[in-house]
Amino acid sequence: MKQKSIQEIFTHLPTLESERLLFRPILPEDAEDMYAYSCQENVTAYLLWEAHPDLPYTASYIQYLQERYALGDYYDWAIISKKEKKMIGTVGFTNIDCANNCAEIGYVIHPDYWGCGYATEAAKEILRFGFLTMGLSRISGVCMKENKASLRVMIKCGMQYEGTMRSAIVAKGRRRDVCVAAITREDFEENK
Repeated sequence: MKQKSIQEIFTHLPTLESERLLFRPILPEDAEDMYAYSCQENVTAYLLWEAHPDLPYTASYIQYLQERYALGDYYDWAIISKKEKKMIGTVGFTNIDCANNCAEIGYVIHPDYWGCGYATEAAKEILRFGFLTMGLSRISGVCMKENKASLRVMIKCGMQYEGTMRSAIVAKGRRRDVCVAAITREDFEENK
């Protein structure tokens, strides 16, 4: 996939839908919903970013994302609960490697919705988009070794655990082991 194609897709981020969820661009009016989970240390414990300190910080961050959407270089959707009509997290691609036709998926969910299958439902929809719309050859996911729930989400989506990279990153002031899982287009086609 060429960088120009990526920019065209993500400059006009399409709305997607699954059984319980709607996926659309993150909007300024999502600030309170995003802050509700982004401010929690238990949510960010295994992520590379720190908990948001206050609502104005979240609002400013979302404003920054509007600029990134306009450039076509931000690849996340807001996850909206159809039932409650509110943002409960984000899902998308943390990295797109055009030269190798691969991407890396990422997601975060409000803890009130943990254990309900929302992360798996969201990730499956983005995998489908990546393979069927973007024509990707491989999609991977990474998580800190301690984040067993995230690895379970990847496995439930049909991704295969590929191994653990020891001391691969520095996060929150310490070296961390990182688990890697991935799915190829062939795996995806077989699992449909």
